[in-house]
Amino acid sequence: MERRLTAILAADVVGYSRLMGEDEVGTLERLKGCRRELVDPAIEEFHGRIIKLMGDGALVEFASVVDAVHCASVIQRRMAERNKGTTDARQIRFRIGVNLGDVIVDENDIYGDGVNIAARLEAMAEPGGVCISGTAFDHAVHKVDVGFASLGEQRLKNIADPVRAYRLLLDPAASGKVTAAPHRPGLRVMILAGAAVLAIAAIAGIFAWQKFSVPSRPSVAVLPFANLGGDPGQDYFADGITEDLITDLTKLSGLDVIARNSVFAYKDKPAALAEVARDLGVRFVVEGSVRRTGEQIRLNAQLIDTATGDNLWANRFDRGMAGVFGVQDEMSREIAKALGLQPSTVESERMARPPTEDLEAYDYYLRAEQAARTGGRAGLRESLPLYDKAEELDPAFAEAFAADASTTVYIWRESFNDIMQSAPARKRAYEKASRALQLDPDLSSPYAILGIMQVVDRRYEEAIASAERAVALGPGDAETQIALGYVQLFAGNHAEAAAAVETALRLDPNLSAINRQIAGLVFLVQGSNEKAIEALERTRDDAPSVGDFRITLAAAYVRAGRLPDARAAIAEGLSSMSTPGYDSLSALRLNGVQYRNPRDSALIIDALQQAGLPEWPFAFIADQHDQLKGGEINSLVLGHTLQGQLEPGLQPAILQVGKDGKAAFRSTTRLLTETVFVDGDLLCEQSENMFGRPDCGPVYKRSDDGGGGYSFVNSSKVFHFAVVQ
Repeated sequence: MERRLTAILAADVVGYSRLMGEDEVGTLERLKGCRRELVDPAIEEFHGRIIKLMGDGALVEFASVVDAVHCASVIQRRMAERNKGTTDARQIRFRIGVNLGDVIVDENDIYGDGVNIAARLEAMAEPGGVCISGTAFDHAVHKVDVGFASLGEQRLKNIADPVRAYRLLLDPAASGKVTAAPHRPGLRVMILAGAAVLAIAAIAGIFAWQKFSVPSRPSVAVLPFANLGGDPGQDYFADGITEDLITDLTKLSGLDVIARNSVFAYKDKPAALAEVARDLGVRFVVEGSVRRTGEQIRLNAQLIDTATGDNLWANRFDRGMAGVFGVQDEMSREIAKALGLQPSTVESERMARPPTEDLEAYDYYLRAEQAARTGGRAGLRESLPLYDKAEELDPAFAEAFAADASTTVYIWRESFNDIMQSAPARKRAYEKASRALQLDPDLSSPYAILGIMQVVDRRYEEAIASAERAVALGPGDAETQIALGYVQLFAGNHAEAAAAVETALRLDPNLSAINRQIAGLVFLVQGSNEKAIEALERTRDDAPSVGDFRITLAAAYVRAGRLPDARAAIAEGLSSMSTPGYDSLSALRLNGVQYRNPRDSALIIDALQQAGLPEWPFAFIADQHDQLKGGEINSLVLGHTLQGQLEPGLQPAILQVGKDGKAAFRSTTRLLTETVFVDGDLLCEQSENMFGRPDCGPVYKRSDDGGGGYSFVNSSKVFHFAVVQ
């Protein structure tokens, strides 16, 4: 690994959790304005490079420590001016730490004590202030128009040797001054002061991304509640209680909650709590049980500090089914209190709001969620009418509409056309998400869904706004973070995409296969090849029958210089893929128009060309001498019926084309209407199923069937046909 000496600037927002709890939308808008108008221009002015970026923090690298210190002073002075006239409760203020030190470089990331010291110094800085190390002071003194106040040697957590520290004096009248360290106190005072510094650091926190710092927020995993009712058919109810508790706790801005996908890996699997805590990176674990007998429920739950083994809270609830929502609210509040958290008024209102007053609708909703969780086609198909029934029983059931939209957009993204064709799936997802937000504007998941769909439509700014709104409403929800990463990836904002994905991985170490593929794609485009390979290899191992991930993995192997591995991944991917999607360069070119920056798409396509990905689906090839010209295609296709067979498996198919190009295509798995036209020497299909984009390809005369036969190929099909009418 490469090592280098570099200047590191670490910054975070003072009281970020409080600000978000009191006014999420306003805080997010003010913070975005600060970044856009003040922070980012200052970093660019002094030649900094952003390494990590999150809602409440940043890590920036500079080639010159003088530039780093100068940039820090400029940001704080300009922020002080910007905050004039703003009430204290609404002010955005930063703490900044600067260090000059040795770092380890891994792809686009940096690690080591050089980074850790900058983070520790940032935690020591006053709100609106800057704290720098002695090494930074030695180079910057008399070269920046600020003064310096020595803080003496500081013992920093997890740093072996004491570090000299200095506070910047930002008042212009103090420029050039250097004040000495205060008189060294006695040993007892030093111990007390050291404890105070550590306590302050623990309370203040450092960065939300925490890659190089000690976690400052409590983190909790809610293990799947055991079903003690004796009826396996009631598993869905126990799972629903677990998921509702996870959802409620994620509404607390001061708490990190491990996502459902990771905790449900422990369902029906006995595991030591210390092992769970280590694997999931949490300190606190909630476990419990549910017994449902007719209309009565008994719920037991406890909160455990895995570091000490102490039981921090436990309670038993005996209620009728009508009181189930009250139990969930009470349980969430008591857990928050045991963790030392005080929900804001907005957070309390959200947790107290019952999802529905109709218990039958709630039951259908829980059954739909259990069916959808399987991710398999049968479960997804089963879930949709269950959601419909829940929505029919309670047309104001916002969470049912939101979950319906999430499931439908998954069907759409995975192209499960045998469950629902792309166009109606897209329409249903939009309608359900929009209805959910009409009913409850504070739900996060519908905004995430809208963001994903908007970025596909190349409405990048709308998509970013939707995804950021989702994260603001659900900062502890891994799905919203992945959606933000997905949107920022296609919008060309690589640092923001990677930051969101890192947060999602922290909240959900066992991301679902499709979300881990998104993470791998983000890291690939960002240039973090080893991280991309790690994520995609994990996906391949978790979903060995799925070929799409291997294609993306092949691109990462190429970028890492592992061409033999890339070619092997292509071969494995193509052999396990049954439908067109990522199996050809033509499909990737068509889907690549989603990228705002064409270079991002070109990077992937160039890598896969080197890996040997074929141009057309199912590795179709033909003799170029047999390709028809545009006029020949017009005469052959327009106004005629084409009947034949589709690859793979040669399933029967028919394409009926009117003289005006209006057409209908039918096979055993597809039924869609479209427009057919000729562009140059290519035949094009255009329908809502391809996001409204023309899917064009050549037509060849077949020389292997005795005459009269043709083959049409584009990114989505290989169609061997004859003209029958």
